Amino acid sequence: MALSVRRMLFSELTFWIILCGVGLYLLYPLRQSLRFGIDLVGGTYLTLEVKVDKAVDAELVSRLQNIESKLKLARKLPTSKVVEKEAIVLTFDNIQTAQEAARILKSREPQLQQTVENNVVTLRFSKSRAQQIKDDAVQSNIQVLRSRLDRLSVADIPIARQGEKNIIIELPDVSDPQAAKEMIGRAAQLEFKLVDKEGPSEDDLLYELDGELPDDQEILPGKNDERHQYYLVQKYTGITGRLLKDARPAFGGQTGVEPIVHFEFNEEGAEKFYDVTSKNYGRSLAIVLDGEVISAPLIKSAIRGSGEISGNFTTDSARTLALLLKSGAFVAPVTFEEERQIGPSLGQESIRQGLTSCLIGLGLLLLFSLFYYKLSGLFAFFALIYNLVLILLGIAWLKATLTLPGIAGMILTVGMAIDASILIFERIKEELAQGVALKKAVEAGFSGAMKVILDANITTFIVGIVLYHFGTGPI
Repeated sequence: MALSVRRMLFSELTFWIILCGVGLYLLYPLRQSLRFGIDLVGGTYLTLEVKVDKAVDAELVSRLQNIESKLKLARKLPTSKVVEKEAIVLTFDNIQTAQEAARILKSREPQLQQTVENNVVTLRFSKSRAQQIKDDAVQSNIQVLRSRLDRLSVADIPIARQGEKNIIIELPDVSDPQAAKEMIGRAAQLEFKLVDKEGPSEDDLLYELDGELPDDQEILPGKNDERHQYYLVQKYTGITGRLLKDARPAFGGQTGVEPIVHFEFNEEGAEKFYDVTSKNYGRSLAIVLDGEVISAPLIKSAIRGSGEISGNFTTDSARTLALLLKSGAFVAPVTFEEERQIGPSLGQESIRQGLTSCLIGLGLLLLFSLFYYKLSGLFAFFALIYNLVLILLGIAWLKATLTLPGIAGMILTVGMAIDASILIFERIKEELAQGVALKKAVEAGFSGAMKVILDANITTFIVGIVLYHFGTGPI
């Protein structure tokens, strides 16, 4: 009987050894698929803050044109309009006009909550809708960042949301981190605005306005403008870079060989652009990028689907601008809140220390298992090796990033697994001490310890979910 059991164990041992060897051989190429965090290979850690309130303002601006059209049909146009602090503020000539305009907007703009105070009507989104816009802005900015970095040939960069309005980006081992940072930080907010006046300085334009700037106008500086002009433009516009379908670098302009950016609108943008250009012959249309006027050409004919941007570009700057426009503009602007540099030497040291700790831990577990549980301990050790291999397989398959805390988590997982093996083996020893047959003792060992093991792992899983939802950083 003892001889047959020994043969059975050795045959299973041989099987598991062969299976481990085959599995490790097949999974060996996965080492090339593993992505290492900046704490292992060095790099740049960035924290961005999304100005989510600006996303709500931008959404209100997009609705302002429709609101004006409806009030124009009813002949109830406001004397001034302002979008600020997540609200549209409309001022009318008198209280009666304000109340009539409020009644019109209540039925035609049901998503906007309104308050009427004297001759001022204030429109704003509900708290839930405003929060949804803010959440969508963060997610949209994350998608824009991924698109930009992919086009910069910096793919598979870990980008994640942190809290309500922060985004964390890890740039591990990037060849040109400064170029990546410039690509990340630019808003690339393209707008087309009608020009009312031009002047050599902001003060000159304000002087012509008797020192008071209307609420629906703003003064913007010219960029790369030899004349150093300033432009008085319409503050709110419905034509932005979000309506672009395509953008690409090209050559053209007055000489035909200067670098330019050619753009095409989508269907909605083409209609709006045609409407503006067909009604404003002879006026200048400012092409505004991130608050600066790139150029302000005269409207000589109605334009529907495409155009070009020129402004003393170099070949590289035209290519970069086209890339940014094609990747999309931020729904809300971002600012750099934190930047940390981690040298590759520190990363290599972390890898060495992490591997050393793993090997020491595994070695001690192997010695303990062999010393205390003999052959059964060897089986448990091979199971632990497979546990680690499966974890690495999951990391590579999910395209997750392996970090130093991740290595610590793997070691903790090994410790929890050996703890489960100890529970099972101790239960088997108790059954054998009572004279139970080996097969029955093994069955009793696994079934008896299962509840305790499940309880511990389910509790750990619940804690992991809570930390993943409410915590920050590696879980």
